[in-house]
Amino acid sequence: MIFDRHAGGPRNPKATMSASTTSVSTPAAANHDLDFDATALQGLARLDDWGVIRAQGADAAAFLHGQLTQDFVLLGQGEARLAGYCSAKGRMLASFIGWKTGPEEILLLCHRDLLAPTLKRLSMFVLRAKAKLSDASADFALYGAVGASLPAGLPAAPWSRLDAADTQWVRLPGTEGAARALLCLPSAAAQPAAELAPALWQWLEVRSGVAMVGAPVVEEFVPQMLNYESVGGVNFKKGCYPGQEVVARSQYRGALKRRAQIFHAESELSVGQEVFHAADAEQPCGIVVAAAPHPLQGWEAIVSLQTSALDGQALTVGGPDGVALQALALPYELLQDI
Repeated sequence: MIFDRHAGGPRNPKATMSASTTSVSTPAAANHDLDFDATALQGLARLDDWGVIRAQGADAAAFLHGQLTQDFVLLGQGEARLAGYCSAKGRMLASFIGWKTGPEEILLLCHRDLLAPTLKRLSMFVLRAKAKLSDASADFALYGAVGASLPAGLPAAPWSRLDAADTQWVRLPGTEGAARALLCLPSAAAQPAAELAPALWQWLEVRSGVAMVGAPVVEEFVPQMLNYESVGGVNFKKGCYPGQEVVARSQYRGALKRRAQIFHAESELSVGQEVFHAADAEQPCGIVVAAAPHPLQGWEAIVSLQTSALDGQALTVGGPDGVALQALALPYELLQDI
């Protein structure tokens, strides 16, 4: 059943395209024991599990444009991009939040556990392009910011940016009424106090419904299986990139059979766990992509699963006799399959 506290919640205006929108059909529920006022949250959480890839050179933007699911050639100084990096089969090897720091420099933020193999693979395709990729994680400190910690000058639209002195801010999709942003500043600069518990930041990430790919789920999904086309992570009008034909075919031929959904459970959840439907004890119908403890009780997760599994029957994680899952509402609408 759905515990819908997202009705009327924030939407991502940059995810809106010409296609109409629809929601995954999920069963209805209510559990008032899960009520938590996230609007009172504020502060910074240090993001030590994130890393930074720096792309430099006259061809840096063009090179990344030809490798990732988003447009980096037309990327403005006041905006960032959510993007996927796919294999030739359209399966996600990594995901990034990226932006230009200047005409010839782009920063890409990703999960640290994927940085080294992703950097190595991307570097193999630079060839004659005037671009150099490097691990810049040691040069920057990354924080997740919530509530009043965000600067007043940061535009309200998701993926907007603000540069202020040595700080770089990226507005993230808000959730549960809480404004969120990424803060990137030089590691040599004076560091702010990290007052927000990392677990609370991770929970807000789960509730945002926007999942970043980590090592346990590499090559498990095409971008739409994580709803990337609905949260500003795929540009269908840009040129080719690895896996582009598979991603486009999945969208335009109505072949989207798996989507991301948020769930609650009473026991601990972890990335990579399999999810089972009551009607099939042999084959999993989904996999946990991101997980975090709920501030009051239990755990919550983003799960990519077969849309047919959202039929009101029991879903469990870890096995047919595992922990029961309770579906929650997404804070955004899904673009309709074309």
